[in-house]
Amino acid sequence: MRYFVAVAEELHFGRAATRLHISQPPLSRAIKQLENEVGALLFARSPAGVTLTAVGSVLLEEARALLEHADRVRVRVSAAAGVATLTVGILGDGTDPGVARLAAAYRRRHPGIDIHIRDTDLTDPTCGLRAGLVDVALTRAPFDETALTVRGLRSDPVGVVLRADDPLARHDRLLLTDLSERRWFQFPEGTDPLWQAYWNGGRPPQGPVVRAVQECLQAVLWNGTIGLAPLGHDLPAELAVVPLTDMAPSRVVVAWNEGDRNPLIRSFIEIATAAYRH
Repeated sequence: MRYFVAVAEELHFGRAATRLHISQPPLSRAIKQLENEVGALLFARSPAGVTLTAVGSVLLEEARALLEHADRVRVRVSAAAGVATLTVGILGDGTDPGVARLAAAYRRRHPGIDIHIRDTDLTDPTCGLRAGLVDVALTRAPFDETALTVRGLRSDPVGVVLRADDPLARHDRLLLTDLSERRWFQFPEGTDPLWQAYWNGGRPPQGPVVRAVQECLQAVLWNGTIGLAPLGHDLPAELAVVPLTDMAPSRVVVAWNEGDRNPLIRSFIEIATAAYRH
């Protein structure tokens, strides 16, 4: 049902697959299986795109209600069993002091909650939120916020990561135009376009494909590739970061599925907002 709702809202199998962080073939197979079970076509497919059939429109309304009810059941059953859980997706630097303050405050407020952490690589800025792998994501914007609710927690200035012996590393500050002739790392095909464009300074990437922070740093170290990083992060001595004066700050955000009324998520958002003020 989550797959069906994604395709119905995107009206595009490719975009829906990207949103769910899966490849397109299994998504198409799942929708075909659902159509076989329903006994009717849910989507009208044509060269111009995908549209909902009358049956699909009815199922979409029911599917949204069903998924909302399923989420409520999960929370109530877990609470009744005394094993309530919250799965948090985290992207980026887990040593951020904001994360440490948030963890401590949440434990004090909810000592009986079992917290599961899902560490995520750079290919999915929603940390598995759209695919239902996590309840709430502690991540960085920008990314496609369709069907998500996003709240900003903090903004960090951004700098360019260079080898320490790079001539540009001697500068106090740089502009994006200073980097126009350099190679940037890139993310795998299917990565959120808004996310990729931000971390590539708005230009088409032409460097090695990376998935994790350490791969980014190694690409700079071994290949002389350049990349971006929030200021204030510890880097190896062989690398340097120079502030970019014309780069929009990187926003730390908390995100959750639109309409999710899980009280544990609401509490997480309140505590996160307070933790990141300090």
